[in-house]
Amino acid sequence: MPRQTLARIDLEALRHNYATARSLAGDARAMAVVKADGYGHGIRAVATALADIAPKYAVACLEEAFAIREAGLSQPVVLLQGVHDSGDLADCARQGFEPVLHSENQLDGLIRSEHRPAFWLKVNSGMNRLGFHPDQMATVIERLQNSACYPELLGFVTHFACADDPDSPMTADQTARFVAATERWPDRMRSVANSAAHFLPGQQRFDWTRPGIMLYGGSPVLGKTGPELGLKPVMHLEAPLINRRLVRAGESVGYGAAWVADRDTWMGMVAIGYGDGYPRHAGTNTPAAIGGHRIRLIGRVSMDMLAVDLSGAPDARVGDSVELWGGTVGVDEVAACAGTISYELMTGITARVPREISPLPVRE
Repeated sequence: MPRQTLARIDLEALRHNYATARSLAGDARAMAVVKADGYGHGIRAVATALADIAPKYAVACLEEAFAIREAGLSQPVVLLQGVHDSGDLADCARQGFEPVLHSENQLDGLIRSEHRPAFWLKVNSGMNRLGFHPDQMATVIERLQNSACYPELLGFVTHFACADDPDSPMTADQTARFVAATERWPDRMRSVANSAAHFLPGQQRFDWTRPGIMLYGGSPVLGKTGPELGLKPVMHLEAPLINRRLVRAGESVGYGAAWVADRDTWMGMVAIGYGDGYPRHAGTNTPAAIGGHRIRLIGRVSMDMLAVDLSGAPDARVGDSVELWGGTVGVDEVAACAGTISYELMTGITARVPREISPLPVRE
């Protein structure tokens, strides 16, 4: 019998979070961002669960787009990094994939190709990772219009650097640069809003928003947790309690003797560790839960197990399920203790942890 370490995936919570994004999008439509294997939740399950409510998906790369087609779904799929080889444009044209062009190499490849999928142009409004500078937009459009067979430009996208910080002026500055860069082509669609931008009062939503982490219940806003933003946890990470023992005052637990009991303490060992993707840098006082009772980690996280202080759950027994994050302990809380963000935790859960997908109720 395999160990009972697993990630339970609540698809109803996913649909609730998408509905929240769609409501916050106002008059804009929301493309569901399902890259990185649906943020670690399983791209096929996630995309299928949203199939009747999401009009478009967004992924990072071609193989993720194909996973959506292999699930039997026909919605358009935006490739946020575009294609990495111009030969892939043929697949985009056949499959209804919409690549985002962000570089001269990609532009040249599209102009030279006999395959002309509908595409988006990325504007570098200040994040300075990918995209054309605003001053380049007129030249880029002119080159496309002068090509032998002008492909269909769907619209323009950009990405915000500081939308997670409501006090940062940078999002407003980037929006203004984006508007100035694209205003000559008002008939083309525009997309700027990542998850965080959905929660910024007064932020323009334009035509399409791109909710990502918020779909999975993680917070995109500094100082806020997902539940505080009206989001529900989708991943519930659980592992069994495999040992329980009394640690005497003065005794240590685990590698480096990093934790020493200051009193007699009932300690439990849990069958999950950094080999499963649980963050190694989470340590003493990181929350967990048993039966709805909050407990804490003690000492260092090992590859295959970690230790917990059972003082908060004195009735816990070997075989009980320990929640590492989910309904009682928020993934954002664990991320803060580990010095990271919920995005990394969710996408970092390894294939050693089975995903148990909750079936959606039958809808008439």
